[in-house]
This record gives sequence, structure tokens and C-alpha cells, in this order.
Amino acid sequence: MLAGVQNALANGASVRVARGMSLFGEHAAGWLAVGVAGAVLDRPRRREWLGSAVAVAFAHGASIGVKRVVRRRRPDHPSVRVLVGTPSRLSFPSSHATSTTAAAVLYGGLLGRRSRLGATATVGLMALSRLVLGVHYPTDVATGTVLGAAVATGARSVIRRSAARRNPTSGG
Repeated sequence: MLAGVQNALANGASVRVARGMSLFGEHAAGWLAVGVAGAVLDRPRRREWLGSAVAVAFAHGASIGVKRVVRRRRPDHPSVRVLVGTPSRLSFPSSHATSTTAAAVLYGGLLGRRSRLGATATVGLMALSRLVLGVHYPTDVATGTVLGAAVATGARSVIRRSAARRNPTSGG
């Protein structure tokens, strides 16, 4: 399947985009920067942005923890080209998919309904980029997406309750 994805999509432009996404998502750094930027630019919801960034970091850490327990090796097959470097040889789940999904759920909730389509598309593109680059199996990105959504959903509930306690007249 990976070879098929690469044969269909791994051309010069898509590989450049996938590598850029990979760099942005490495160690969730790009998503953490977005959270900090949101906190700086949206002062009334600074705590929500910062809490969301912490949750993105937690989701990333959770994926690393699962990787170390499962210890699944990255794809290694003659028909699959690895088109980017990786910080480890472990593949399950995709930390990029995990942190991207957590960021999409949390930051998308802060940005409003208009951002949801873009957030969903970003998750799909990040997941696809991991396949194009040959560094994950489809189940790695699917599981990473589920893990990121689960962490974000739990964190969003905690963040909303905390915001409601700080400002009970806001309607929570």
C-alpha cells in the first residue's frame, strides 16, 4: 500500500510539501508555536490557548510513550522509499498525526466553526504526508489520529471547565 501511495503521489512538489509538513510537525514544535501565538494574539483566551498547547505537548508525549511500549519498526521494504529523516526507528503510532489531530481539535475549537474544514484537511494532509514520505504504515497514522483526538477531547473538557470557573458569567 505504501508503495502504491508513493507511486501515485510522491512527485517533486508533493514530497517538498510533505517534508515541510514533517519539519513543522517534528516534536510538535510547529503546533506548540501556534498555541503560543494564539495566547499572545488572543489575550482574553490566553489560558485556553496555553492549556491547549500543553495538551498538544501531552498528546505528543503520549504517542512517544506508546511507541516505546509497542516498539513497531518503521517500514523497511525495497519498494518503499524513505524520503525524510526520522528521530527514531519506531513507527506506531505516528506522533505527527497525534499532535496534528490534537492541535486541530483544540485550536480549531478556539478559532470557531469556519476553521473546522481547514483543521480537518490539515489532519488528513499530515497523515498522508507520512505515507508519501514512507515513514509510517496506514495503521500508524490512523492510530495517531485517534490518540490525538482522544487526548484533545479530554483536554478540551478540562480547559472549558477551568474557563467557566474563572468566568462564571461567560456561559462556559
